[in-house]
Amino acid sequence: MRYQLRSAFNKLIILSGIGGISFYVGRKSVQSSLDNNCNVSPLKHFNKPGLPIYATVSAAVPALRNEITDKPAIIPTENRIATIMKYGFPGLDNIRSFDDYVLSYDRKTRTAHWVFEHLTSEHVKHNDEVDRAKCDFKPDESIHPFFRADNADYKKSGYDRGHLAAAGNHKRSQNHVQQTFYLSNISPQVGVGFNRDSWNRLESYVRKLTKKFKNVYVCTGPLYLPRKEADGKLYVKYEVIGTNHVAVPTHFFKVVVCESNEGNLEMESYVMPNEKISDDTPLENFRVPPESVERAAGLLFFDKINRKMLNKVNGKKV
Repeated sequence: MRYQLRSAFNKLIILSGIGGISFYVGRKSVQSSLDNNCNVSPLKHFNKPGLPIYATVSAAVPALRNEITDKPAIIPTENRIATIMKYGFPGLDNIRSFDDYVLSYDRKTRTAHWVFEHLTSEHVKHNDEVDRAKCDFKPDESIHPFFRADNADYKKSGYDRGHLAAAGNHKRSQNHVQQTFYLSNISPQVGVGFNRDSWNRLESYVRKLTKKFKNVYVCTGPLYLPRKEADGKLYVKYEVIGTNHVAVPTHFFKVVVCESNEGNLEMESYVMPNEKISDDTPLENFRVPPESVERAAGLLFFDKINRKMLNKVNGKKV
C-alpha cells in the first residue's frame, strides 16, 4: 500500500512538470494510467481529535471572530455548519465559516488551504432574486491586514480572481453569492483556458451531479507541486502577486463525495494545472487517486467516511 501511495504521489510530481501541450498530445490517456493506481487498499478510519461537536460547533467558535476587532464575524447557523462538515474537516488551521460554505485560511499564501461546500439541487437552481453582476470582490476584513489579500494585488497581475467555492453553487440568496466574493475564497488563476473554461467546466459538472445525487459535498483548494529542474532536483516554486505577495498555485484540486437517496457514497478527485487547457480535454483525464491529493496537500478528506463504505472512486467500483 505504501508503495502504491508513493507511486500515485510521484505521478502528481510528474504531472506538475509536464507542459500543457505535451500533457494532452502524443501520449496515452492519463485516465488509463491513473486507473492502475486507484486500486489502493482502503484506509482505516480514524477520528480526528478536536473536531467541532456538531450539536454546538463549539470548536469552530474561535474561527468565527474578527482578527482585528475580536468581535464575532459572519456567524452562520450551527446546523448549516454541521451539514457542510458532516464528513469531517480536512484540517483545522484558521477555520472561517460563512453562511453557506466553510474555509481554512492560509496566512502565508493569502489564500485558502481549502474550502468546503454542501450542494443540493435547491442550492444550484436558477433564482431570479440572485444577480451575480451585483457582487463585488472584497477583502476579508475578518483577517488581520498583515495576512489578507486586496483587490490591488490582482490588478494588472495577468491572473483572474478565481473562486474556490464557486459563486454558481450558492444561488439560494444574494447574500450567499456575495460571500463567495471575499478574497479569502479567491486564488490567482489563469483566465482564458482555465478559470473561464476548463475549471468552469469542472464546476459545472459538479453542479450537475446534484441532479443524480441527493447531496454533493465538495472540497476545493490550491496545490503547490514540485517540478524537476535542469539539475535533476525537485523544487517547489510559485509566483506571488501584488504588495501582499498572494501566492499563485501551480495546480488546483477538487474532491467530491456524492450521496444517493439510499445513502450510497461515491468519491471523485481531480487535480488540474493552473494553465491554459484545451477545451476538448476530457475532465476524466484529471482524475487522480484521492490519497495522492491528500499527500500533496497535507490534508485528510472526508475522514469520517470509512473508505470501505464507498461504492465507487473515480467511477470505478471499490
